[in-house]
Amino acid sequence: MKVTKIGVIGIGARGFSMLKDHLLKIPNVRIVAVCDQHQDRAQKAYDTVLAASGQAPTLVTTEAAEVINCPEVEAVIVFTSWNCHVAYAIDAMNAGKPVAMEVGGAYSLEECFELVETYEKTGVPFMMLENCCYGKVETTVTRMVREGLLGEIVHCEGGYRHDLRREIANGKENRHYRLEEYKNRNCENYPTHEIGPIAKLLGINNGNRFVSLVSVASKAAGMTEYLKANKPEMADIKFAQGDIVTTTIKCHNGETVTITLDTTLPRFYSRDFAVYGTKGMFDERTNSVFLDNGDFNKYHFNWQPQWDNLKEVGKDYVHPLWDDSGKEAISTSGSHANIDMFVLKAFFDSLEKGLPMPIDVYDAATWMAITALSEKSISEGSVPVEFPDFTNGKWQQKKQTTGSVYFLD
Repeated sequence: MKVTKIGVIGIGARGFSMLKDHLLKIPNVRIVAVCDQHQDRAQKAYDTVLAASGQAPTLVTTEAAEVINCPEVEAVIVFTSWNCHVAYAIDAMNAGKPVAMEVGGAYSLEECFELVETYEKTGVPFMMLENCCYGKVETTVTRMVREGLLGEIVHCEGGYRHDLRREIANGKENRHYRLEEYKNRNCENYPTHEIGPIAKLLGINNGNRFVSLVSVASKAAGMTEYLKANKPEMADIKFAQGDIVTTTIKCHNGETVTITLDTTLPRFYSRDFAVYGTKGMFDERTNSVFLDNGDFNKYHFNWQPQWDNLKEVGKDYVHPLWDDSGKEAISTSGSHANIDMFVLKAFFDSLEKGLPMPIDVYDAATWMAITALSEKSISEGSVPVEFPDFTNGKWQQKKQTTGSVYFLD
């Protein structure tokens, strides 16, 4: 088994978790360089790698280019904040280094096109680390759809509904980027967790594509209320980011998609994954599958007793990753251990075998573009905006199935 020597750029909370809980536990991966602009973060990563492997990585606190251009580094993993990870991914491809990049929204369509153009020019492998695509629920429901259980799909829903008020309020102390983002932008700022699984299910860039988008933002009141009660010294901050942003997308094949950003009001965590078809529906909020069968009239107005039936209805549709071959990853630690390990292994498995990346550069550009497009739609009075085709027409040809257990299409 060939060992891939990697450089890790960005060692904040997310980057350190991925390094400690997952990257150091993948047998064919060796971390040879770590980089963060903050000395303490870089040093913590250095110490952790040394303790776990017995081998000291190169420690960089200046320019990420030192990692990207390091002769020993064979591949690059980018865990930085939203505003620079695309630039580092582009630099890595230009340096001939395969790169896996964390998720986030784009600041402009231009950077999405540059990402695609760089990949097409260099041919260097690129993958977005959208872990939610590997969720057990998402992969199970996608197999139901592939096998026709829900009929023809008409509409999907998703959301990033996660109370982040404390994280945003403590942005300065934690050196976290969200505080400045919420002060200065109003958009669907974190679309990929919800749109990734939906895009795979609908075959986006794989026989289908997004054609238009419209976004509506509510007023911004949640953070102000939170700061008054918890950090009054910050209560005069003005936030641009609406508390609820609702985005509706139209697909070429006629489906619609609605996604919701909801991160600054008190609420429980949910990705609100829902799929509506001509023969039935799935709803994450009740973890249930509703099918148009002989019991329709019996359960039509009394569905509550059937909630939480996905385990039973979906038992024959569980993805192989969540069956026998997923046991190793499921047993690891971390905030969402299994899907984090799956998405990392997908990158290294594809790299080692020379396979197409399961979440490729066209997926990344398409999903990230939602942020820039939603910002434009909201700023112009919630008008519809055209969705660019980053594939330049290649979406019309179906991708070939690779046979890899990590392949999602």
